[in-house]
Amino acid sequence: GEPDGGSVSAYFSCANWGKRSLALDVADPAGLEVIRRLAADSDVVIASYKPGDDVKLGLDPATLLELNPRLIYGQISAYGRDDPRPGFDAIIQAESGFTFLNGEPDGPPTKMPVALVDLLAAHHLKEGLLVALLQRHRTGAGRHVHVSLLDAAIASLANQASNYLVAGAVPQRMGSEHPNIVPYGAVYTLGDGRELVLAVGTERQWQALTKSLDRQDLDRDPRFADNRGRVSHRTELHAELTGTFSRLSSAEAARRLGAARVPYGFVNDMAAVFAQRGGDRLLLDHAGLRGVRSFAAEGVCTRTDLTPPPGYNADGASILQQLGYDADARAALARAGVWPGEAREPA
Repeated sequence: GEPDGGSVSAYFSCANWGKRSLALDVADPAGLEVIRRLAADSDVVIASYKPGDDVKLGLDPATLLELNPRLIYGQISAYGRDDPRPGFDAIIQAESGFTFLNGEPDGPPTKMPVALVDLLAAHHLKEGLLVALLQRHRTGAGRHVHVSLLDAAIASLANQASNYLVAGAVPQRMGSEHPNIVPYGAVYTLGDGRELVLAVGTERQWQALTKSLDRQDLDRDPRFADNRGRVSHRTELHAELTGTFSRLSSAEAARRLGAARVPYGFVNDMAAVFAQRGGDRLLLDHAGLRGVRSFAAEGVCTRTDLTPPPGYNADGASILQQLGYDADARAALARAGVWPGEAREPA
C-alpha cells in the first residue's frame, strides 16, 4: 500500500486479504518491544530479512524462541541461511533454470509472467509450517522452519530435472510442448482464430483424438504409432494437426474433442478466465473491491468473507490496544516516532 495511507495497489492487494496492518520502527527499542509482545503470544512468525539482519534487529529465531518456546518461526531467504545475498524472483527464476527453459525454441530465455519462485517458496514454507505445528502438537516444542527461494525453485523442476539427472541431456526450450509426451501442450490455432491446447497422455486418448478429427490415418502411420514415435517425429505430427485444426471452428473442435473425451482447453486471457470460473474463486468486500482466492483447497478453509487488504497502519491502534498499550502509551509511541499514530488511520 501507499506509505501515506492512500490507495491500496493491486499488487499489494493480491497478497494481503484478511490481514491487519501495524507500522513500527523496530530499530527503536520501544518498537522492538511491541514485536516481542506479539511474538510472545503468537503461534507463527514469518520473516524474510536478509541473513544476519534478523540478528541485528533482535528478531532472530533463537531470540524469539527463547521468549516463546512454542513459537514456529518461518523464514524465507534468497540463497540460504549462510548466504547474505539479497534475491528477487526474476533472478532466482534465471539461476534455477526456469528462465532458460521458458520460451520458444528460436526465442530468448523468458521469465514466467508471475513471480513463480516467490509463490513456490511460499507453498514450501506453508508445508513446513504445517508440519512444525503438527510436531508441536505432539512435543510441545516450537522450531525454526527455513526455506530459500533457490531451494524451492530447484525442488520444483520435476521432470525437467529428472530428464537431466537420469539421461544426462540438458533440457532445451520447447515452447509449450512437453519433452516426453506428444501431443501435449502444443498450441493449435482454429479456423476462427481461437487457440487450443491438447494434453494427450495415453494411447487411448491418442486414438480418440485421431478418430474425433477423422484422422485415423495418423494413428495408422508407423511414425506416430506410439508415444516414442510421436516424440521423435513431433515436428511432422505438429504440421499435420495444425492443418486439421485450422479447418475447424472453436465450437466444432470443442464438440468433437468433448464427445471423444480428449483432454483439451482453450487459451484464455484474464477476462475469459474469470468469466468462466470467477464466481467461486473471488473475494468481495463491501466496497466492491475484487480479489482472487489464493488458497484453492476445499474442505478446510472456504471463507470468502475475508477483510479487504488493509491500508498502511490501518489496524495499528487496535493491535496495540490488544497488546496492553492504553491511549497514553500509544501517544508516547507516536511522539517518539516509533508508530505513525492514530491520526494516520483511515476514518
